[in-house]
Amino acid sequence: MSAVTILGTGFAALTAVRKLRAADSQLEITVIAPQPNLVYLPSLIWLPSDQRKPEDIVIPLDNFFKRNNVNYVQGAAEGLEDGGRTVKTSNGDVKNDGLIIGTGGRFLKKLPGIENAITPCEGVDPVMKFKERVESLDGGTLAFGFAGNPKEKSAVRGGPMFEFLFGTDELLRRQGRRDKFKLVFFCPAAKPGDRLGPKAQAKLMDRMQELDIEVHIGHKMVRFETDKVVTEGTEFGADVILFMPGMTGNKWFDNTDLPRSAGGLIKADAHCKIEGFERTYVAGDSGSFPGPDWQPKQAHMADLQAAAAAANLIDELSGKAASHTFRVELVCIIDDNKTGVMVARTPKFELSLPRMRLAHRTKEIFERKYLKLYR
Repeated sequence: MSAVTILGTGFAALTAVRKLRAADSQLEITVIAPQPNLVYLPSLIWLPSDQRKPEDIVIPLDNFFKRNNVNYVQGAAEGLEDGGRTVKTSNGDVKNDGLIIGTGGRFLKKLPGIENAITPCEGVDPVMKFKERVESLDGGTLAFGFAGNPKEKSAVRGGPMFEFLFGTDELLRRQGRRDKFKLVFFCPAAKPGDRLGPKAQAKLMDRMQELDIEVHIGHKMVRFETDKVVTEGTEFGADVILFMPGMTGNKWFDNTDLPRSAGGLIKADAHCKIEGFERTYVAGDSGSFPGPDWQPKQAHMADLQAAAAAANLIDELSGKAASHTFRVELVCIIDDNKTGVMVARTPKFELSLPRMRLAHRTKEIFERKYLKLYR
């Protein structure tokens, strides 16, 4: 009986668990992660409006692990030995016959004054801090922005920032407080959101103009202050700053011989296999994969990569060569708490539907169906 280790409890890691267990009921599966929970990141946007509570989107995985006969080791990955066959953790060494890395990415925090900004996709706590800060204000300026990793074009997560921006506008209007606040969007990119496709990007900018959102784009970030955003082109005051930096690899990667991309992620081939390693794969935000520059860092893409990684690992354990690849596609709904815009992109087509209530409802339904897998 082969033993497989999976690092993480995010989308990539848990999809890998499901796919491996479906393929082999006898496989010994061990998951290593600091906490046995799934944080459903796409629904963080609904916390400020109370459409979701933290307990709605932080899912304990005890039942999921029990149903799938998974050994859970509580600890953080700290390194690899024996060509990936030994994982060094804060709770001891764990041996394996095959390994899938799904520990996510790390946000770049090098910008001076970054501690003055809230990074929402780091989890529930920063979003609740943003919620409390906004609720405490009678008025003021709220700034929303994101940046990328200049050495890794795919290592950016801008979609949620558009959702927090539009969702905050909608919430303030619902509360009858929108006239007391200035909303500002900023980004060093000249065309923020262009990874979604030209049509979707144009719609985003038109929407900001329609909602009277001030826009500062196309200038390199310089620093944050306690009450100010400074770029090479301008500076403006802000009572609350919500900012998503670009992404890079986890710190523990530095303690390994894993091949790294220029942007610090783990280099993988089209099969999600890590270059130069046997039976060792990566999926999701931890990896740098071949494909177009707009290849997204999102849950859907992580699921697709994890499915390919699991299938290839099963084949390698059986003595076969890795042959499964993953589709490169971007699928998302940019939600504003009431309506949403459905956006999709593949190498062959682009889709950007009109804003509608049905899209918001669709996002809610998908959340419920997805989380049912893990409750």
